[in-house]
Amino acid sequence: MSEQNWIAKSIVPKSDQLNAEDLLSGSITVTVTDVKQGTAEQPIAIIIDGERQPYKPCKTMRKMLVFCWSDQAANWIGKRMTLYADPDVKWAGVAVGGIRISHLSGIESQVMLMLSETKGKRKPITVKPLLDEVPQSVPVNFTDMICEAKTSEELDKIARTIVKSKPTPDDLAFWKSMVEDARKLIKEKSV
Repeated sequence: MSEQNWIAKSIVPKSDQLNAEDLLSGSITVTVTDVKQGTAEQPIAIIIDGERQPYKPCKTMRKMLVFCWSDQAANWIGKRMTLYADPDVKWAGVAVGGIRISHLSGIESQVMLMLSETKGKRKPITVKPLLDEVPQSVPVNFTDMICEAKTSEELDKIARTIVKSKPTPDDLAFWKSMVEDARKLIKEKSV
């Protein structure tokens, strides 16, 4: 375990919910795995991935979630959001800090709503779209894989891997040609 992880874990508050203090080291992007009815004071408990405590959004964030994702809990499951600690969140007129949402999946463009900050006072709240994660490409040496293949079945598996890597059309044509050449060599060796 790295020293940085150990230090970050040492400041996590003991609580039944995700707190702004949990996000002092930075924002987190989470996936909603379930939504449960909470108490009168905190009516929604959003169960999130990563073995974290549930996120219990304030009324302002609940309004944003309903606007963006609907009022049906089932529609929220599988969606993602980025949460951050906002030191300006007020409770009883005092800035105590709280959790805000900066990004949501399932929206196509930025959403800005004028929502109540205090009685009679509205404030613009903005959420940006959370783009689908692009998997990190792992450099694969298909040439070596093709040259080391001993059977036609191995070449079939390599060909599927090449297609899954989503190469450009020119690269795909090149790799297909190389796989076919290797297939001919394997066939010649077996005769």
